[in-house]
Amino acid sequence: MKFENGRALVIGIARYREVKSLPEAVLNDARDVSAVLQSDSFCGFAASNVTLLLDDKATSAGIRNALANLASASKEDDTVVIFFSGHGARLGSGASETSALVPFDCSRKDLNQSTIPEREFSAVLQAIKARRLLVLIDACHAGGVGQLKTEQDDDVQFGFDEKSLDRLAEGTGRVIIASSRASETSLVLPGARNSVFTDQLVRALKGNARTMGDGLIRVFEVFNFVSEQVKRTVPGRQHPIFKASDLEDNFPVAVDRGGSKALTTAPLPQNDWRDLEHIMADLYPAGPTDQAIWSRAGGDVSRLSLAGTGRANWFAALRTLRLGGGGRGINRETLIAASLEDYPHHAELLALRNL
Repeated sequence: MKFENGRALVIGIARYREVKSLPEAVLNDARDVSAVLQSDSFCGFAASNVTLLLDDKATSAGIRNALANLASASKEDDTVVIFFSGHGARLGSGASETSALVPFDCSRKDLNQSTIPEREFSAVLQAIKARRLLVLIDACHAGGVGQLKTEQDDDVQFGFDEKSLDRLAEGTGRVIIASSRASETSLVLPGARNSVFTDQLVRALKGNARTMGDGLIRVFEVFNFVSEQVKRTVPGRQHPIFKASDLEDNFPVAVDRGGSKALTTAPLPQNDWRDLEHIMADLYPAGPTDQAIWSRAGGDVSRLSLAGTGRANWFAALRTLRLGGGGRGINRETLIAASLEDYPHHAELLALRNL
């Protein structure tokens, strides 16, 4: 099953020519979004309809050409996805303040001329004929410390302000999802392959977002899943935002294959408790109390010894369960069933249930 009307432009820039570099996770973000969109096991976009620009391919000319090609190729019945992971920049001040995408070849000496300003970007979005347009911006923000996508530069105020996002969202069927509020930073946790935002976005596109059961992943479900999971992963530190001014439909973003090919070619071994441990720790990172999953599965949390990290608690809880403890009403099957209520298209859970 293909998502025949899906088109995408995916951009990731980390090793800027003059501007402060970003972590490798930024490039992984773009690679992984591009891969999941094209995957026959997940989103079903035709490979010829997905353009990926990384680093020196994402120059100002390269981005402008790709956007122009997207506008030329798109039709009214298409769904268009644009993903950008890299630097945003705030230009000007006061009432004239605006934002811009920062291409690979941005010049620190002439930001106004070497970036792609919100006004120009918005005009290109208006030229795209598709009635369903989703723009995802995982851009850094100013003032961050610690393990962030960027830090404050000497002469570049990084970020993408919310007024610019509001203006980008103007128009029928246009949705803007940004990784965080203007006052926050887009986070990359130590050792993580992806930024927190894009990690959850990829999970949503792989079928973890709650859907209507019609074989489609829709825009509201993508945002709801990503927003909830980001806030759970980094509580109080990052809040994705949703912008739309004239949205008439919860439109489809991709087909929902949920890893179906993997299900038929590589079923999980029977009674593989270690796989279940990894799945539960991924879906409920705070442990068995996360979303009350243990209780909803018929368990008694008071019968567990919970201490340490969520993964450690899952290890201990599942060991208890395997030995017949954890509550009179819980077993492996009820835990999987309760989890599938939250993630009905999760490929590995479905495989475990069917063993």
